[in-house]
Amino acid sequence: MKLDDIIVSKGIVEGYMGELLDYLQMDVAIGGGGPSGLTAGYYLAKAGFKVALFEKKLSMGGGMWGGGMMFNKIVVQEEGKRILDEMGIRCQEYQEGYYLADSIESASTICSKACQAGLKIFNLIEIEDVMIKDKGVEGLVINWSPIEKAGLHVDPITLAARAVVDATGHPCEIVKVLENKMGVPLQTETGKIMGEKSMWADVAEERIMDNVSQVYPGLYVTGMAANAVHGSPRMGPIFGGMLLSGEKVAEMLIEKLK
Repeated sequence: MKLDDIIVSKGIVEGYMGELLDYLQMDVAIGGGGPSGLTAGYYLAKAGFKVALFEKKLSMGGGMWGGGMMFNKIVVQEEGKRILDEMGIRCQEYQEGYYLADSIESASTICSKACQAGLKIFNLIEIEDVMIKDKGVEGLVINWSPIEKAGLHVDPITLAARAVVDATGHPCEIVKVLENKMGVPLQTETGKIMGEKSMWADVAEERIMDNVSQVYPGLYVTGMAANAVHGSPRMGPIFGGMLLSGEKVAEMLIEKLK
């Protein structure tokens, strides 16, 4: 077959634009493509919801790719192993209750399983604002992340969602935008972003499930964004809490939106 360069280009442009137009309105918009965001998207899509994830970097997986200090292994405790098993990610028991998995296999498999379940992923997208209306957060304001990095003044576009999930990790970028621009009280102990505390894995893994919550009408937090917003410690390359928190925020939204 003789290839036509223009047909290749048209296929890419028309295919992408069709999907972008389709997802200008959706059930749930997730910001951040780390393990918690991908897991949330996986379970929401499996439940039949129209859900898209927006990641500012080129690749998905967040900090999972690098394992611990670029040793490409991650640890998952007993509670989180169930999700690895469901997705077909191989792991082995290192000591009782501690399971080792390959970070590359884990990140790539979670991303693949989420896509196959029906999650739509848009990478290289910066969330620069939220759309506020009468009911609270009702969508996102997005732009290309290279535009932000280049410091160019190019106006964004908006998309509507019945709920928004901040899964942007340590920076809790979406909640930070809301706090900085609107000055609204958040549903935290202080009414503000309380800030991530230093490493204490045991406490961090315990508290993360309680921290998964709606922090403002229409805006939810999961993963390390949940711990940062609620003032809990970080936990390092232990990923059970990331996976379980993604599942929990999905369960909350399935119950709310059904």
